[in-house]
Amino acid sequence: MTKKSFTIDEVKRKLENYCVYQDRCHKEVEQKMRDYFLIPEAKEMILLSLMKDNFLNEERFAKSFARGKFRIKSWGKQRIIRELKFKDISAYNIKTALKEIDETDYLETIYKITENRNAVISEANIYKRKQKLIGFLMRKGFENELIYKVVNEVVS
Repeated sequence: MTKKSFTIDEVKRKLENYCVYQDRCHKEVEQKMRDYFLIPEAKEMILLSLMKDNFLNEERFAKSFARGKFRIKSWGKQRIIRELKFKDISAYNIKTALKEIDETDYLETIYKITENRNAVISEANIYKRKQKLIGFLMRKGFENELIYKVVNEVVS
C-alpha cells in the first residue's frame, strides 16, 4: 500500500476544510495531521496558521460542544466536563463553556427526561424504579444532589 504525499499547502487546505465543516479541538486536528505523516515543524506551522486564521479556536469549540451535547443529547454538566477533559480542553474554557447552558433549561431538561424515562420503566417496585432512574441520570452526567431531588419529586 503506497501512501500519497501532499504538500504543506494541500494539507493546510484539507485541514481548513476539516475545521470549517464543524468546530474542532486541537486534539482532533493533531490526530488528523498524523494521517498525513508530517514532520514536527510542518505540523507546528500548520497549527499556528489554523489558529491565526481562526479555523481552530478552543474556546469556540468548547462552547459549541457544550451547547450541542446539552441540547441534542441532553447530557448533564458532569458528562460534558468529562468529555471536554478527554479532549484536553483547558479548565478555563470548560468553565466558559458551561456558562452557555441556561440553568432554567437545565432544570427543565432533567425533569423532562426523568418523567419520560419514568414512563418507560415497567418496574413496579418503587425503590428499584428509583434506582433505575438514578443510574440513567448518572450516565447522562447530571449532578448527584440534583438527581436525588428530581427523582424523589417525579417518583412518589
